[in-house]
Amino acid sequence: MSDALDWLSDNAWVPWLGLALVNGIIETTTLDLVFLMLAGGAVAGAIAAILGASFLVQALVAIGTSAALLGVVRPVAKRHLRTPVGTRTGVAALVGRRASVVERVDGHGGRVKLAGEIWSARSYDGRAVIEVGASVDVVEIQGATALVYEAEGP
Repeated sequence: MSDALDWLSDNAWVPWLGLALVNGIIETTTLDLVFLMLAGGAVAGAIAAILGASFLVQALVAIGTSAALLGVVRPVAKRHLRTPVGTRTGVAALVGRRASVVERVDGHGGRVKLAGEIWSARSYDGRAVIEVGASVDVVEIQGATALVYEAEGP
């Protein structure tokens, strides 16, 4: 028994890393970043143990680091995780936009002015015929062709 205690006193960082591992595993089930911050505190406790600090100092370092991570890092990380998926870019940004017909659009083709550019277009349902000057909404982009339907309202 004394050999185990001697080993533990020589390797006081091991329980801290074990605690960090357990907190990391729990975090994978909660995904709330609380246990991840506690794991960071346990890692700080392990570093203090490696540097030869007493158990009281190790515990204070672990608690202080956990509190700082929970109070400062977690809110910032949560804010970044909650941001919208991002502004759509490329052709995905054109879906839902309004365009105006510059050449009659039907199920076979036509042209629309979309985002300041002339695009080839087809009616979304393949049957509608949309005359020049009408406003259309972009439903989908297939390659370089906008699939559109006639807009309702202004």
